[in-house]
Amino acid sequence: QVQLVESGGGLVQAGGSLRLSCAASGSIFSILPMGWYRQAPGKQREWVAFITSGGSIDYQDSVKGRFTISRDNAKSTVYLQMNSLKPDDTALYYCNTRVGFQNYWGQGTQVTVSS
Repeated sequence: QVQLVESGGGLVQAGGSLRLSCAASGSIFSILPMGWYRQAPGKQREWVAFITSGGSIDYQDSVKGRFTISRDNAKSTVYLQMNSLKPDDTALYYCNTRVGFQNYWGQGTQVTVSS
């Protein structure tokens, strides 16, 4: 139904910013809810941010005020703007969507924040 490819990760110093992108294939992007998740070493994958097809948005408490999720349906792309990055934000970041009861994931993009 859909394929997801994340990009934009990298190495940044604490306090810096990165903008992650998730490009989706398929013709149904505009009606899909999209989310960002992350998995740090030794931890379970956790939800970060969510945006519905109608533009409703929510965030994990730890990133509120620092991260912004957005989508561009014309480009079939969802973004995660990450500001004021902290070492605790270091993780592999994944894009996610759900079609019915089927979850789809990208390959992940690595974000590393140095002290």
